[in-house]
Amino acid sequence: MDDDTGVQELLHRYFTGHGFKVSIVANGAGMRSVLARESVDLVLLDLGLPGEDGLELTRVLRTDWDGALIIITGRGESVDRVVGLELGADDYVTKPFELRELLARVRSVLRRSLPANATTGNSGEAAFHFADYSLDPLGRALRNARGEAIPLTTGEYELLHVLVEHPNRVLSRDDLMEHIHGRDAGPFDRAIDVQIARLRRKIEPDAANPELIKSVRGVGYIFTARVQRER
Repeated sequence: MDDDTGVQELLHRYFTGHGFKVSIVANGAGMRSVLARESVDLVLLDLGLPGEDGLELTRVLRTDWDGALIIITGRGESVDRVVGLELGADDYVTKPFELRELLARVRSVLRRSLPANATTGNSGEAAFHFADYSLDPLGRALRNARGEAIPLTTGEYELLHVLVEHPNRVLSRDDLMEHIHGRDAGPFDRAIDVQIARLRRKIEPDAANPELIKSVRGVGYIFTARVQRER
């Protein structure tokens, strides 16, 4: 979603040429209209829409819709970028962007958000059990001891999946970014920290005093729970 007609035409032509079905809208009303009548796998949302609160639209998407979301921000909008990630965006791209990078990010997020039985990587993977939770890679679902599903965004699921695969091992931000996004964390990149904070709020009894995902000062994070894997 972008209000610049030149950018709209460029994105439509480029992504259509790579086999995607694309709908371009210029505002929140157009976005809601498309989502109401079509099945949409991913939204590219420009936070800088005139007359629109991009962060509010992010909040609306994460409340009413469960597809993949990439936010687009200006280079000076680092605060908005962080807030967008806190609200549940799966990734972000800064303007001006390279079309090939944007395409790679879109493909990466879509690949991670597809049901596991639609891919070859996770189709036979056993479930993980830790604390009072089970993580099912086949259904990409996290459940508590009562069997209730705990909603996770694509980024939160991928982060938790990496952590349960590497219990009691210190993972740096670069390690986690490489596993999840296929790139290193930049010096001012808080994406991993934001997703860790969101994940803690969902699985820790007390997110302010985490027991499952602990910080290792100056290094990264360690998943301390005992993990059992189904055979």
